Amino acid sequence: MRFTVAVVGTLRDSALATAIHEYERRAARYWPLQVVEVRDVAARGRSVDEVRALEATRLDAVVEDATLWCCTEGGRAMTSAAFADWMQTLRESARDVAICIGGAFGLAPALLARASGRLALAPFTLPHELARLVLAEQLYRAGTLVRGEPYHK
Repeated sequence: MRFTVAVVGTLRDSALATAIHEYERRAARYWPLQVVEVRDVAARGRSVDEVRALEATRLDAVVEDATLWCCTEGGRAMTSAAFADWMQTLRESARDVAICIGGAFGLAPALLARASGRLALAPFTLPHELARLVLAEQLYRAGTLVRGEPYHK
């Protein structure tokens, strides 16, 4: 069983990249975690739907048979404690789980339709780099909560 965080686009801001990599490294001590970046699609000459569809194809190749959860506004909002419980329940199910973060135009409707669920990382829209930072920190926080460590105050 493993958790895959699949994201569209690479990290461009070096300060955010440093923070994201640090939280992903910390989170990997608690969860069998794999992070995969897929290349974003250039929007020049393409419709938003076409960009989303092409990015969804790239994400599908990464997440394969995993249980899919998509980060999107309007998704399921959880407290940190509830997120930790949810992660622990998923780990105990012994199935691979993929959590997807879309690119500039979000995720394709077809990908959202096949997802087991949707997660809201905030009540507002986040750029994908900030969404990735929030998710990485919450994965780390969830691990500390499950183990009863003092990080979560």
